[in-house]
This record gives sequence, structure tokens and C-alpha cells, in this order.
Amino acid sequence: MEALDTCDVLVVGGGPAGSTISALLAAQGRSVVLLEKAHHPRFHIGESLLPGNVELFEKLGVRDQVDKIGMPKYGIEFVPPDLDYCSYVDFSEGWDPSKDSAWQVRRSDLDELLFRNAATKGATAIEGARVSQVDFDDHGATVRAVLDDGATRTWRARFVVDASGRDTVLANKFKSKKKNPRHNSTALFGHFRDARRLEGKREGNISICWFEHGWFWFIPLADGTTSVGAVCWAYYLKARDKPLKDYFFDTIAMCPELNDRLKGATLVDDAVHATGNFAYSSTHATGDRYLMLGDAYTFIDPMFSSGVYLAMQNAFDGAAMVETALDRPAELRAARQAVEKKMRDGPRDYSWFIYRVTNPTIRDMFMHPQNIFNAKQGLMSLLAADADPAPGYRRSLFMFKAVYYFVSLINFKRTWAGWKRHSIAIRDVGALKGETVLRP
Repeated sequence: MEALDTCDVLVVGGGPAGSTISALLAAQGRSVVLLEKAHHPRFHIGESLLPGNVELFEKLGVRDQVDKIGMPKYGIEFVPPDLDYCSYVDFSEGWDPSKDSAWQVRRSDLDELLFRNAATKGATAIEGARVSQVDFDDHGATVRAVLDDGATRTWRARFVVDASGRDTVLANKFKSKKKNPRHNSTALFGHFRDARRLEGKREGNISICWFEHGWFWFIPLADGTTSVGAVCWAYYLKARDKPLKDYFFDTIAMCPELNDRLKGATLVDDAVHATGNFAYSSTHATGDRYLMLGDAYTFIDPMFSSGVYLAMQNAFDGAAMVETALDRPAELRAARQAVEKKMRDGPRDYSWFIYRVTNPTIRDMFMHPQNIFNAKQGLMSLLAADADPAPGYRRSLFMFKAVYYFVSLINFKRTWAGWKRHSIAIRDVGALKGETVLRP
């Protein structure tokens, strides 16, 4: 008979969501096993954080460590394809001016920092352990993982947390993962040395640069490199007729301002990455003996840098639910409903903007930000991930949407043309599946 290790909670995935919930549960004195398929530090995209992350780092006791590896970020630059100026917004313009900054971070550094913190708090953190099987029964779950040397280990857990990111271990098991029919995009990205950045306080700001087939991110990192990526409609990448690196540089050339900033810059390791199937969600996030967090539950377009924040906030909310499941099972149903609602509501406001970002009305509003009816304050509080906004937040966000619909209505032909382009752009053309790294 194969020997079984036992634990209260087994967490699949050592990214921000998995490491955060492992640290929180271990700090309660629970036996927690955290399994990561790779070895830290390992590459990951999604380097831009939000002011909402700051409070979460403080609660974990790692804010000072993050500050040492991060590039300060105070706002966002919008770069249009057809105007000769850029627009700048600052997080301090939200309802809470104190939520005025965050960081850009190299994710390999941040993820390792959070993973080691979970171990420090008491979690058994194991790298090089890929989960191959999860079987539930009335009392918990049996989880099997394959180690780097081919050996297997098996755990008996009272509760399982899936924080496996885009591997979506449990969503695949339950066949509950659904592509988002309202958004279908892919991404090309790489890192550059010696890119020209903004000056002064804005040096660390993220730049969002629109182009014909999507948008670019431009994220300055503290070590002098800059992350540059193109999120584009699937049809565009499907039409690639040359090596990926050449296609990436041709795509950059479609954005004159970005192209100018990269003159003289060098592509790090001569590597270009590509990934597809960007937007999806699971039909549910919780069960009596399991919980899906972050990208293991849902993934939305990264335009507003919400990924790490949502993953960590999911972990804080989820830790309370796991505590209920283990200690007060009679209250679990209500706890599950509360977590399901929070995990749906979190991405919803961001998605409203993402679905409309190709529409000329939204672009005009971003390029000419006005605080009519406090609409700009509402938008900036959303983009700052203000978890505890002022009472007027919802009203100001509602007014932003009201202005959008009003302007769209009086410019009906332009709006209709924008929606027609969007409906064509999101068609499924079977673009990239999974993630690859391509070199010459």
C-alpha cells in the first residue's frame, strides 16, 4: 500500500493566490501543503500591480520586501494611434488620494518572495511537484503529484485549493471552464533593455498604447528592463506568415510612439513569448471541499493590471471560507455563496471597460478625462483597486457609464461601426492554445 501524507489543506500552485492563502492558513496553525510545478524563480507575465495590492502586502508582512524589488508606479499613460498627444491619469485622483501608488515588479521575484513567505509562516512548500490527479470523496480529497525525478507522492487532504493559474486543474477536471464569448484575444511579448521611458515621477507608470489590432503594454521594471507586449485579436496572430520575432517587431512598428521608444533597445535573450485563449471563466469557484482562486477560476484581459490584485484578494476571501469549511461546516453554504459573489463581482467592473475599449467613445473618454459627476474619481478608484471606496464610488462609476451611453447614443453611427468591428474581431479562429517561447 502506498503511504499517504496528510494535511488540512493542499494548495495547487505557488503563484500569488496560492502562496497568499497558504501563508494565511498556515498562520492559523493549520497543516498546509503548497505544491508548485516549477522551481522559483520562474518566468511569469503580469508585472504591473495596483494600489489595492499595497494593503494586502502589509497584511502579509511583506510590503517592505516588495518595495525593495519594485519600480514605483503612480498612474497610467494612454497612447492613442491617431492623436499627437498622450493622456495621463494618476491613482491619487480617485476617491482616496492616499491610494496613490503601487509597483511594477518582475514576477519571478515577486512570486518567489510570496512563496518563501508562505514557508516562513509554516506551510510545507514543495517545488517541482506537478499535480496529476485529484479525487474527492465525502471526507476530503486524495491528491497525487509527480516530482521532478518521476517519483509520485500522494496526500490526503481535508480541503483542496486550486491556484494553478491557467492550468485550471479543477476546472478542467469538472469540465466547468468556458471561453469568454465576448472577448477573444492573444498576446505577444518580450523584455527589452535600454527602452526610452517617461521622465521624472512618471518613469514607472504603465503605458497603454492602442493600435489597429489591439493594444500594447509598456511596463518599466526596476532592473532597467522594460516589459512590452501586444494583446491582439486572435485573427491577427492566426495570420502570422513569418517567424514570431519578426512578426512581433512588425506589430510594434504599427505603433509609432512605442516604436520610437524602442529604437536602440535590445530584446532580452532574443526571446519572444506568445500565449492564447486569453479570456475564460469557470461556471463556479467553490465546492464543499475545494476552492478555485485567481486565474484557476477566471482570466480577463490584463489591460488594467487587475490579475495579481484579484488573485490575492480571492485568497484573503477564500481563507475565511476554508476556515468555515474546516471548523464550522454548518455555515459553509452561506460562506460559499458570499465568496462566489465576490469572485464574480471582482472582474465584472473591469470587464465592462475591457469589452468596450475598442469603441471610439471609451477611447475619447480616456483621452479627455473629465470629472463630470465625479466620473473620473470613480474610474480611478476602480483602476487603483480601492477595496474600501468612499460612499460616492458606485454613484460616480454609474455616472461614468451613463456619460458613455449618452455620448454613444448621440454618435450612433460611430458607435455601431465600433461594435461591428468588435464582433468581427472576437470571432474564434482557433488561434494559439497554451503558452510557448519561440527563438530564432
